[in-house]
Amino acid sequence: MKKLFIFAFIGFLAQLIDGSLGMAYGVTSSSLLLTFGMAPAIASASIHISEVVTTAASGISHMKFGNVDRQAVFKLIIPGSIGAFIGACFLSNMPGDVVKPYISLFLLMLGFYVVIRFLFKHKKRSEQKNLNLSIKQAIPLGLIAGFADATGGGGWGPLTTPILLSKDGNSARKVVGTVDTSEFAIAISATLGFLVSLGWQDVNWFWVIALMLGGIIAAPIAAWLVRVMPSHFLGVLVGGFIILTNIWTLLKVWSINNMAELFIYVTIVIFWISSIVFTMRKNQKNN
Repeated sequence: MKKLFIFAFIGFLAQLIDGSLGMAYGVTSSSLLLTFGMAPAIASASIHISEVVTTAASGISHMKFGNVDRQAVFKLIIPGSIGAFIGACFLSNMPGDVVKPYISLFLLMLGFYVVIRFLFKHKKRSEQKNLNLSIKQAIPLGLIAGFADATGGGGWGPLTTPILLSKDGNSARKVVGTVDTSEFAIAISATLGFLVSLGWQDVNWFWVIALMLGGIIAAPIAAWLVRVMPSHFLGVLVGGFIILTNIWTLLKVWSINNMAELFIYVTIVIFWISSIVFTMRKNQKNN
């Protein structure tokens, strides 16, 4: 029962962050699941199976709040689904012990990317009703983000959200809602890829159901928070959390003495706190 609450909380926290930022469900949940010793392929499979339900709940919630550009969703889901299926099959055929540190390194880089992206986010300009996304832009973005999402347990949001936000005139609310809604198709494709490669027998359904329950509760709350919570602040918090979690995983694999390990942790914490203070002050000046 204790594990049920722990994994339900992981699912709740991951979906709350993902629904508010348009990223980090897979990165947050996979970072935590890897710390529990779960093999990367099983962790990613469990996350994507749970995401089939949580992203559906999130997409419905975002559509009710008017946070979705449906045309952009359709442009992203086909290439994204293809990339996710290929990525799932690729990861499933790699030994868990070999790939684990590389997956953690990938998640670590995504963590730094999230922090830096929100730390130096430009002041919002006039916003247009629909997202500025062509089919030529959507195809490579969807393929790469879908592949990264399946192989890393997260990557769809951390790649698509900042890229769409970087385009002039794109509404942050529309970007987050669109990315979260399109992720439903990505989760289905990645899940099919994992089930074809791994089979049903290797999936831990206890963890999957717990993640689903937490995510379903968080989805409508997160969709509402898109309108009221500053995404730059939450983005820096999430990025720092992802960095710390994956540094811990990597240091377990690498042979580093205690003093060096302590120095790394202290440096990251200082960087994290400084980033939080900087982004708060910067956005107070802009407002």
